[in-house]
Amino acid sequence: MPKSKGKTEVLQKCPTGILGFDEITGGGLPKGRPALVCGGAGCGKTVFAAEFIVRGATEFNEPGVIMSFEENIDELTKNFASMGFDLKSLIAKKKVFLDYVFIERNEIEETGDYNLEGLFVRLSNAIETIGAKRVVLDTIEALFSGLSNTIILRAELRRLFRWLKDKGVTVIITGERGEGTLTRYGIEEYVADCVILLDHRMIDQICTRRMRIVKYRGSSHGTNEYPFLIGSTGFSIFPITSVGLDYKVVAERVSSGISVLDQMLGGKGYFRGSSVLISGTAGTGKSSIAIKFAESNCKQGKKCLYFAMEESTSQIVRNMHSIGINLEPFIKKELLTIHASRPTVVGLEMYLVNMHEMVKRVKPDVVIVDPVSNLASAGVDSDVKLMLTRMLDFLKGKNITCLFTDLAHSGSTEVGRTELEISSLMDTWMLLSNLELNGDHVRTVRVIKSRGMGNSSLSYKFLLSDNGVKISEVFKNKYNVFARE
Repeated sequence: MPKSKGKTEVLQKCPTGILGFDEITGGGLPKGRPALVCGGAGCGKTVFAAEFIVRGATEFNEPGVIMSFEENIDELTKNFASMGFDLKSLIAKKKVFLDYVFIERNEIEETGDYNLEGLFVRLSNAIETIGAKRVVLDTIEALFSGLSNTIILRAELRRLFRWLKDKGVTVIITGERGEGTLTRYGIEEYVADCVILLDHRMIDQICTRRMRIVKYRGSSHGTNEYPFLIGSTGFSIFPITSVGLDYKVVAERVSSGISVLDQMLGGKGYFRGSSVLISGTAGTGKSSIAIKFAESNCKQGKKCLYFAMEESTSQIVRNMHSIGINLEPFIKKELLTIHASRPTVVGLEMYLVNMHEMVKRVKPDVVIVDPVSNLASAGVDSDVKLMLTRMLDFLKGKNITCLFTDLAHSGSTEVGRTELEISSLMDTWMLLSNLELNGDHVRTVRVIKSRGMGNSSLSYKFLLSDNGVKISEVFKNKYNVFARE
């Protein structure tokens, strides 16, 4: 009988713990191999590397060594304290070994005998002292800053990478971007097993950061550019195109808070965990329907997280009194959390990171974004749509019902177009209109689509008064029919 073939050995991964990165790479950096993080000044190379060490020590029980050639120990500990990285505590617990190596350029002699033996001894001692599994060298340019002999430099670079690989530790080496090459010397990217490029750019006077994995030996990975942020908790990367449509759905329904609207949606309201879009021109009552949905859930003891982009919390509370809705009790009981902030204050990516963090902290049953079209003022439309796709999948993966209001183009047709063209992403889409008939203004609401349920195809009169939100008779009552998508 023929001998059975052995199993193919799969490249092991070292999880970084950096938000979004491990998803893009399918598990993290190549375990026991060197990776290169390169980019221009201020792009976040050192922050990425330090977070890799801190997350390893605190989340994966893997001690790490940071060897810096530019900043001393005091400077590093102070810099990372601002992001909540307590390096002093980790050093005291022997979870992190921090070493500063000062290299004076004029002290380096360019001879054929120049080598890195002294560095190897020092680094080896640091690794053995705490049993390190992770190592960071920051930055490689400082290590070779005094060398102009290309032959020596290239030979020592290759030897450095080989020595690190033989040590069996997972390594990040940071490097400055060169002219026409990823790095200054143009060889680091060839000898590293993984190359990560960070970029800091300005688009339409808006600062934005992007990350790209240039290569990853022995592993598939996301190859696109991914937006990332450096916030109070470190790196946050948005792996937009790596999201899969694998979240589970339920048949349970949740009331819209308006009985007639529930009847328009097959008699039971929205599916729990689905996405709802309410579009219309200014003044059609989008926010009122959204708030009514929030009130309905809060009355049932469910948590609602409301992102307001045009009004302050106090203004929303005051205005809702005019239609008989009192939000103060729900806010006091922490059933309703209102986050009022304009996206332009922090930028598109930071605003969406804040949304992610608040969802994780509040753990809501319902998320409302009012109006989602304001995100367009903080970024390019294509980026906004991709970010919203990611946010929708994030919320659906947690089975959170999400409702978005969106400003429709003025003068649009009855079906209408939304500012961001996101209606195709939504499970339920309702269009509000403000019509003028014989000198009177009449509000109407119509369900354009609602996936997976029977829904009315008619337009209904929609009223706002002291008694609340009311949907009355059919506006055009020629056929009392229901449509199924």
